[in-house]
Formats: sequence, structure tokens, C-alpha cells
Amino acid sequence: MVEIKKKTQKKNPLSLRDKKTRKEQSSNLKRSSSISSNGNREKKIKDASATKNDILQAAIEIFVEHGFVRSTLEQIAAKANVTRGAVYWHFKNKHDIFEALHEALHQPLTASILEDMQKNCDDSLCQLEKLCVKLLVDLDNDEMRKKILKIFLCKCDYSCGMEDILEKQRKRKLKNIDLFSQYFDRAKKNKNLPTTLDPKITAISLVCYMSGIVTEYLRNPQLFNLKKQAPHLIGQFFAAFKS
Repeated sequence: MVEIKKKTQKKNPLSLRDKKTRKEQSSNLKRSSSISSNGNREKKIKDASATKNDILQAAIEIFVEHGFVRSTLEQIAAKANVTRGAVYWHFKNKHDIFEALHEALHQPLTASILEDMQKNCDDSLCQLEKLCVKLLVDLDNDEMRKKILKIFLCKCDYSCGMEDILEKQRKRKLKNIDLFSQYFDRAKKNKNLPTTLDPKITAISLVCYMSGIVTEYLRNPQLFNLKKQAPHLIGQFFAAFKS
């Protein structure tokens, strides 16, 4: 019986190299496509963020000019040079824009207080006094912040379904009052304040005092020079604790 041997077909080395090259090319193409896709995604995110910021900047100008109640989304869209649909993509309505502006104003303020509280200081009253002066001077140097505050304090009567916004503002104000009260509580423990003094009531008094200064400053800026007067204005409040 004759044994038939199967002929083994030799692999072509050149063919293997071609396959390896094609595989590498395919892998590089996928990698390049992934990088391009990620780049496009990042660009879209940046573009969306820029558009949202443009809308907020436009809203500030429109609210200052016309007041909150008389302002419209059409005016804001035109000022931002975007479509009304673009406005709705980022914000549900005019109240949502208003709330976003308040959040943008509140976050840096709270961050400044929290950062200051991390400092080790034996005299917390002096520390708080310096912080309040800094907050007023920073306001004087920040035109955009002044415009936003003017909207909240002078350009809105908080009618027309503003109850939810007022509640959120109240909670943020209470948070700041609690932070301020911690300064007075420290001073009380260090015997820099009378034991009969209520830290929270004192903090509320300080917030009311500063709110009054800011409101008058925004309504009658010609009466103030905050860079020079801020230390004296704040000093008047804290003088009562130093006597």
C-alpha cells in the first residue's frame, strides 16, 4: 500500500509581513479616529461652555438695562448673538438664568470665607474685619460682580413666581451667616467678646450692615470711595467690640 504524503504548503514570509503591516495600519487608524473623536468631543464641550457663558454675560447686560421683569429671552439671545433655541438648550427659562447668576456670585463669596477660615489666627475678630474690608474692595474692583449685584438688589422686585429663587437665596445667606458666626464664636471662646453676646445674632447684624453698605454703594456710587473708605466703614462696626 502506497502512503500518500500530504504536501505541506509553505507560508509566504512576505504575506505575513503584509498582514502585520495591515494590522498595524488598522490599529493606527482606529487610534487616530479615537483621538479625533475625543478632540471633537472636547471642542464641543468647550464650545457649549463658551455659548453658555456668552448667554450669561448677555443676560447681565439686558437685566441691568431693562430690569429682570421687562427683559426677554429674545433680547438675551440677540445680545449673545445666538438663537433662542441655544438659550433653551442651556436654560429652562429666564428664572433659570437668574438663578445661575446668583450661584455664580455666591460660590466665590463662600469660597473666600472658607479659605480665610483655614488660616490660623488668634484674633478672629481682627481676621473677620480684614476679610470684610477685602470683600468690599474686591467688589469695587470687579465691574461684572457689581452689575450682578445691582440686578439682585436694584433691578428685581422678586414678584412673578420668584418664590423658589428667594428660598434658595435665603438658604445661601443663612450659610454665610453661619460661617460668619463661627468667627464670633471663636472670639467668644478666646474671651475677646462678652459671654452674653450671641454669635449668630452678631453675624446677622454684620450681614445686614454690609448689605446696607453694598446697596447704597450700588445706588449712589458717587457717594463712595470703597478703596479708601472700606476700612473705616467696617471699622465702625467692629469698634463696638474693642471698647
